[in-house]
Amino acid sequence: MSYWFHRNPLKATANLTFELRGVSTDEKTRRIFNELRQTRNKLLELLPDPNHDKSSIDKATTDYFSLLLGLIQPFDEGENKLRKALKFKWTNSLLGNVTQEQWDTAFEAAHMAINVALWYTKHAAKLAAKETPDMEEAKEVHTCLRVAAGIFTYAKDELVGKLAGNSTDNAVDTEGRIMEAYINQCTAEAQEVTIARAIELKHQPSLVAALAYETAQMYQRAGSV
Repeated sequence: MSYWFHRNPLKATANLTFELRGVSTDEKTRRIFNELRQTRNKLLELLPDPNHDKSSIDKATTDYFSLLLGLIQPFDEGENKLRKALKFKWTNSLLGNVTQEQWDTAFEAAHMAINVALWYTKHAAKLAAKETPDMEEAKEVHTCLRVAAGIFTYAKDELVGKLAGNSTDNAVDTEGRIMEAYINQCTAEAQEVTIARAIELKHQPSLVAALAYETAQMYQRAGSV
């Protein structure tokens, strides 16, 4: 499996203090924003290393997003004013050091979600690079790639649509075609694990051929969007 994967680099982001200058806050709000800073820093600290176990990334992601999404959800009486109280800056996975920035927490959520999805692909690649990965490792490769596809889908369907004036420039991570390419790539690579298992278990050639054809179609869609 070592020849399967080619991975784009993780995205870079600016440090964020979560200080709300000029905004009246109480002790509870300040505590929440301090937790936002801490959980964001913890997640960013873990993501560069694909050797971390999946549970560590799951927890760090949940800890941060459980707070972050509270800044996006609208109140009963209208828009959540905290959503656009902070400026976030991110690079894109295909554009090197070229940065984008927005005063929008949905922008932060979309780009951080994409970065988490990229970690899952890198963790899968790390496991797949072993000369003889065992069955449990192969299952984790499959799981990680499916999770990555799910996160890309969530970012595309639930977060990107919230962004005002989202760029449609080529190779920007939040552009629909880039997200579709990532979704199809991860889904296809996960299905390769299924094909390998089917071959190992000596399933009918017709089943293996059908899976291989379906997987090839996914790769074709990823390359043509």
